[in-house]
Amino acid sequence: MKTTKTGIDPLGVRKAVIPVAGMGTRLLPLTKSQPKEMLPVVDKPAIQYVVEEAIAAGIESVLMVTGRSKRAIEDYFDHSVELEQDLEAHGKLEELAAIRRISNLAQVYYVRQKMPRGLGDAILQARAYVDGEEFAVLLADDIIEAPVPCLVQMQQVARRFPGMVVAVMQVPREETGSYGIIEGTAVAPGVWEVSGLVEKPDPADAPTNLAIVGRYILAPGIFEAIEQTRPGHNGEVQLTDALQAMLPFKKVYACEFKGTRYDIGTQMGLLKANIALALKRPDLSADLRQFLSETLEAIFD
Repeated sequence: MKTTKTGIDPLGVRKAVIPVAGMGTRLLPLTKSQPKEMLPVVDKPAIQYVVEEAIAAGIESVLMVTGRSKRAIEDYFDHSVELEQDLEAHGKLEELAAIRRISNLAQVYYVRQKMPRGLGDAILQARAYVDGEEFAVLLADDIIEAPVPCLVQMQQVARRFPGMVVAVMQVPREETGSYGIIEGTAVAPGVWEVSGLVEKPDPADAPTNLAIVGRYILAPGIFEAIEQTRPGHNGEVQLTDALQAMLPFKKVYACEFKGTRYDIGTQMGLLKANIALALKRPDLSADLRQFLSETLEAIFD
């Protein structure tokens, strides 16, 4: 039995798909000339946190579904021969080890989503890569800080309740219109057998306040369901609709993860992620706490 550094059997889920083709319009003009996934969170780009979560859960290879203007992501996870040679020549061995670690995190592949037709269509581009296996999907907008990686928590659910798994969190009722929402029956603490999913309902019509966040464990049958799903809002093919169509044939469970989710696709989410994660760094927290205290005192005194 294979185990990860967390000691969790990864259930044979070896592949992960990370869609990164979105244009990042919520962060304009910041994302006009750089991918939102490459925006810094403390001292590394947001996408690296997501890849590291996948690796911690036993994922062996990653497919990134890219789009136009995303070349910086490919360059980041590739070797930079000239930079490595320069660092070695100048004796900067610590920095050299750090950038080599990035290139060696995982085997990363790329495929392009030629038209922005929604999350479901982005996942459809991974069909050949998945090759009939169960696989994970991690959305790069969501950095999830947790003592046990969110994807590992989901694998624990999948071990106990065979089926597909989506990660959920509770949100205020008035915010349900911004998420895919599940309804279902509790089968264990923090676990629901899903009986329905709806994408961005009117808050008055939302069946629960359990919102889907950007982590999934999916069966290969999802591809056929996506192909049969009609485009919805703005001509986009929604993964939520495809999951709903699969419910009569494949069980879906919702896992309310233990941890904190930061939506780095928004200005406030990006700011919160930077501050919260920096405060947890022993080398940064003391100075940052002093700066925040002095700044708040100067503003509100």
